Parts: sequence; structure tokens; C-alpha cells
Amino acid sequence: MLNYIADSPPFVQALVAGLITWLLTALGAATVFLFKTVNQKILSSMQGFAAGIMIAASFWSLLQPAIESSSDSTYPWLPAAIGFLLGGVFIRSLDYVIPHMHRNAQDSSQKVEGVETGLSKNTLLFLAITLHNIPEGLAIGVAFGGVATGNEHATLLGALGLAIGIGIQNIPEGAALSLPMHAAGQSKWKSFNYGQGSALVEPVFATLGAAAVLIVTPILPYALAFAAGAMIFVVVEELIPDSQSGENTDLATLSLMLGFTIMMILDVALG
Repeated sequence: MLNYIADSPPFVQALVAGLITWLLTALGAATVFLFKTVNQKILSSMQGFAAGIMIAASFWSLLQPAIESSSDSTYPWLPAAIGFLLGGVFIRSLDYVIPHMHRNAQDSSQKVEGVETGLSKNTLLFLAITLHNIPEGLAIGVAFGGVATGNEHATLLGALGLAIGIGIQNIPEGAALSLPMHAAGQSKWKSFNYGQGSALVEPVFATLGAAAVLIVTPILPYALAFAAGAMIFVVVEELIPDSQSGENTDLATLSLMLGFTIMMILDVALG
């Protein structure tokens, strides 16, 4: 199986990896067929766990390879610094344009980010998670694209490790969207579709990320750091505040550390 993946074009590899992470999101969203309500302790721990995965992936799988890829330049940290900041600016720009509401918003009277709209709260929550998934797709894409460029710091196993880590955190992420929606009165099927649909952007942006690196090979360190910056922005703006908004802050923090450790092990072992 690994040989088949290795022989495929990089944009196909990225697409397949993105589809797998989407399927794992759907698996998490499918828990809505088993449970009617969501336990707040579990929800906080899932959000903390996802944050830990993304923080570790941002460094071990993206920023470190970005810096190592520029080790022969006068300022090896410069592409990583520029790309990282641009990634954050990119997500902030999308925040400014696309209407959405984060999960820690208690009611629709709270401020909705993005342009003014009459969309329902469920749709706004769906768009918030969809925004969250864009940098994950990009991260997968640039990782597989980097392997195809022949960069010695980018490996197929490392790209697979990143995809596996993102896929693991997508399982609780799908549940964290579908279960609260069902508890609020939505049907199981509608809640499931919201949950799984939020990750459809991942295979799309994974393919785009791989294609961008292949077309313009020198942007690899910038692209890796860009994906890292976008992911960190999402973690700090959304995941950590959501996980810390209830009464389970210690559990959420420990879950973050567990997620970080798992992703670190995956990256070091496979990278």
C-alpha cells in the first residue's frame, strides 16, 4: 500500500490524504447516531486534544522542516518567519470576510464575525469549523508537495504522519460539531451532515497546496511555515478559548498535552 502511494503523483497523494481526514471527520460526526447529548467534559477534552495535535504539527511537521530547508541561506529563519506571519494574516482575512460564529458563543446575539448576514447559528458554526479545516488541508498538501520536490527534509513518512495526526484530531472535531447541534434540536442526519461537511475543504486545499509547491518549488519553506501560521492562528483564536470556556480547564489542558505528545511521537517516529 505504501509503495502504491509513493508511486502516485504528489497531488493525488495529497488528495487521498485529504479524503481520509474528511472520512475520519465523518466518523466523528457519526457519533451523533449513538448519543443525543454531549458531555461538556468530553467536549472540552476533545477541543484541547485537537489543539495539542495542531500545535505539535505546526512545529515538528511544518516550521522545523521550513527552517531546515533554508539552512544554506544567510538567514535560514527568514522564510519561516515570513510564511508563518502570512499564514496568520490569511486566516484573519478570511475571518473578516466569511461570516461565522465560534462554538463558545452562547447565543446568536453575540457578535458574529465576518460580513453582516442573516445565516442561522448552525450555519455560522459550520462555517467557523470549515475555516478551521482550511489550514489543515494546506498543511497536508504542502507536506506531500515538499516530498515531490526532492527536498531532503521532506519525507513521505513525515507527510503521512502529519496526515495521520490531523486525521486523529478530526474524529473528535466532527463529534464536537454534530453532537451540540443535535442536542440543540437538529435532526441526527442534519447534524451529521454539518459535521462531515465542514471537512470537505481539506481534500480541496490539500490538492491546491501540493500543486502550488510543485508549480513554484522555491516557495516550499514559505508554504510550510504559512500552513503552520494558519494553524496556530486557529488554535489560539478558537480551539484553546473554546476548550477553556467551561469548568473543565484542567482536563482540557491535560488533553492538549496528550494531543501534543501523540503528534510529536508520530512526527519524530515517521519523519
